Amino acid sequence: MTARSVARVLIDSPLPQLDRLFDYEIPREFLEDARPGVRVKVPLRSAGRVVDGYIVEHGDTDDSDRPLSELDCVVSPIPVLTPELYALARRAADRAAGSASDILRLAIPKRMVRAERAWLASEVPTLPTVDSASLSWAADVMAPFPRLGSAIQDGERMAIDAPPRLCRLVGGAHDGEDVGGWAALLAAAAIHTLARGKSAVIVVPDHRDRAQIEAALAGRVPEYALVRHDAAQSSPARYGAFLRTLADAPCIVLGNRSSVYSPVSSLGLIALWDDGDSLLSEPLSPGVHARDAALLRQEIESGALMFAGHTRTTDVERLIAVGWVREIAPAKRITPKVVLSATREGESRGARVPSAAFAAAREALSDKPVLVQVSRPGYAPVLVCAECRHPARCPHCSGPLHAARQGAVPACSWCGRSAMSWTCPDCTSTRFRMASSGSERTADDLGRAFPGVRVIVSDGEHLVTHVDSRPALVVATRGAEPIAAGGYGAVILLDGDKMLLADDLRIAESCLRWWSNAAALAAPGAPVHLVGVAGPVARALATWTQPAYARNELNERAPLRMPPVVRVAALEGDRRAVDAAIAALREAVPTLDELAILGPLPHDQTVRALVRFDYASGAKVTESLRASVVSQAMKSRKPPKGRPTRPGNTLRVRVDVPDLEL
Repeated sequence: MTARSVARVLIDSPLPQLDRLFDYEIPREFLEDARPGVRVKVPLRSAGRVVDGYIVEHGDTDDSDRPLSELDCVVSPIPVLTPELYALARRAADRAAGSASDILRLAIPKRMVRAERAWLASEVPTLPTVDSASLSWAADVMAPFPRLGSAIQDGERMAIDAPPRLCRLVGGAHDGEDVGGWAALLAAAAIHTLARGKSAVIVVPDHRDRAQIEAALAGRVPEYALVRHDAAQSSPARYGAFLRTLADAPCIVLGNRSSVYSPVSSLGLIALWDDGDSLLSEPLSPGVHARDAALLRQEIESGALMFAGHTRTTDVERLIAVGWVREIAPAKRITPKVVLSATREGESRGARVPSAAFAAAREALSDKPVLVQVSRPGYAPVLVCAECRHPARCPHCSGPLHAARQGAVPACSWCGRSAMSWTCPDCTSTRFRMASSGSERTADDLGRAFPGVRVIVSDGEHLVTHVDSRPALVVATRGAEPIAAGGYGAVILLDGDKMLLADDLRIAESCLRWWSNAAALAAPGAPVHLVGVAGPVARALATWTQPAYARNELNERAPLRMPPVVRVAALEGDRRAVDAAIAALREAVPTLDELAILGPLPHDQTVRALVRFDYASGAKVTESLRASVVSQAMKSRKPPKGRPTRPGNTLRVRVDVPDLEL
């Protein structure tokens, strides 16, 4: 028996039972190209077809007589799956009770032949150099945090409260442009890392954040050393950027949540901005948050890890409390001027803009723009019956009705149908009233209150990124606030009471983040008015003590066993599958008490259960849940001919669920 070369292949498949390495014989004609990390096609005997996969490693030379299928072909000679990336995908999948191939589907873009040929024909990137002027700028930006430079060099895990102010860029390609102080800080940390011959990965929620850091980096690092990773890129551009990260020359990767997996060489820094933003939570299976992926990667590849934000999430605060992350404080504390605005004596309690905030806006409009943050876009997002005040619902799908403008026929927010002859099912009234004001209606009202002042609306449909320093009323929804040259003369935060009414465990934490990010756009000394909100979250904003608020939140959630004090997994499927998974879990992890499992209860057409477990038992819990998913998937395979059809996959598991509805 002659010796055979064996490749261990990870098959790219959503089927959980295929989430392991399979041995394949390497034909003689593929010996040169069949290296670890390359894409291949392999036969799948159980399905009778050829599927995609990656060679993870070469197995031991096999001289036995066991039957082995051969590789069908090597798709590309480029090793796109590095050992570090596979190790990260495997650990992230195991932590989330998911499949490594699902992680790699997010990390490795689809192959684009033209982009690959162009990359192979191009020159190999050289070691980038950073000039002295850029290094000096980076040192000046990082100076308010004296320990930051040494923490990055030592590869520490750190949390930083970003300076709540704008930074005017001096020099570079965007000279004179204003960006957030946080963007300049992250850009400076990346430049500092690149100058040491290391790569930096900066992860931000959306393209607006990416544009600010890109402006700070432009002209300060070589163009070929800045790799953009954006979901809006074309497929060839995205694949070309991925191939650049495979080069030995260090670089700075700047992108959204999936960029945390970029396989750069010599990782020196991973920086996450605003980790509380929901855009950093991966909706696709297995749903690994960018923060968790970054923590795992830092363990595997070392390098520094930085969490930066104007607020502190309870997740990061927990890591600080257990000593896993260290807080890096500035030498001098900078805080905005926050005013808690309430109605004065003689004013109507229903007044949307109290006199104090109104007066601050009037004074600021003499020479600067004023920012007004609202909760919702549109004109009247919510309509109610004019008689009984019950919410107006669509007669076709029961969706909420809204009005696009004054006097407009109400339309459904779900199906889009117009309610031409709407009648209240409770009191038969045919009249409705506007129960809330969106960005457009607020702009109309303020335009009448301040005649002659230009009004700018920025929301999902009217996106504005920058405004000049001339007087203007800028009405923006949360997260869509433009940057004003020199900062806003006043910031008015409306609808805070409505925002806090959302049915969400983290709503107060999210509101504090939205308000803090808006307050950071104010000019130095400009007032920030929070309207109609009191209590701990308002005090945290007024005193700019967001870390203390996060600590209090953790303390309150501990006796309730709510995340992130504990981890939570959601099981959904038919009753028999969920009960079997819970029984197997209790057997595998006997330390789970009676209160650890909530449910199962009916959920749509299935049942749903929640499992609460501590971090120490996380590996055993996820291993058991994954085994149950695989077991159910094996039972739902296509039966032999002549036997009755079995139901589809009857169990779904999501670990670290973003919401706890049961």
